[in-house]
Amino acid sequence: MNMRELIPWGRNGQTPTVYRDDDRNPFLSLHREVNRLFDDAFRGFDSRLPASARFPSFDVGWPNVEVSETEKHVKITAEVPGMEEKDVELLLDNGVLTLRGEKRVEDEDQEKQFSERYYGRFERRIPIGYEVDEDKVDARYKNGVLTVTLPKTEKAQSQVKRIAIKS
Repeated sequence: MNMRELIPWGRNGQTPTVYRDDDRNPFLSLHREVNRLFDDAFRGFDSRLPASARFPSFDVGWPNVEVSETEKHVKITAEVPGMEEKDVELLLDNGVLTLRGEKRVEDEDQEKQFSERYYGRFERRIPIGYEVDEDKVDARYKNGVLTVTLPKTEKAQSQVKRIAIKS
């Protein structure tokens, strides 16, 4: 079969205007518009995943954090490049660590045409899930990385129980 046979040519060699049935059906048209609105609203939430594994992940924003845990402490690392210690505020309240601050524009470059850099206020709330010895919390900032070490209380350490797996 020739490809030209699949193209609906009109008498004058132009492609005729083709109307699909759903263009005239208001319910199908509404359905298509609602789908488009949802696609537009949730676009970008899954941009960090490879194309083969994309699904709405509800990305929570900047700065990016990493949480790790041992038997004795919880460690939170946040990437805040281009900021100083005085620009970041840490609060610990009811088992939730709040990281907030503001990244300001260094210079108002009117010739800038495009920027992917983040500027503005930010706030991240990270639930700890354990009782923390608040007097021994340690926060360090080096090379644009903020590291917060939250030591667990003796009670929280003793609550961890290993469970034997039987075969």
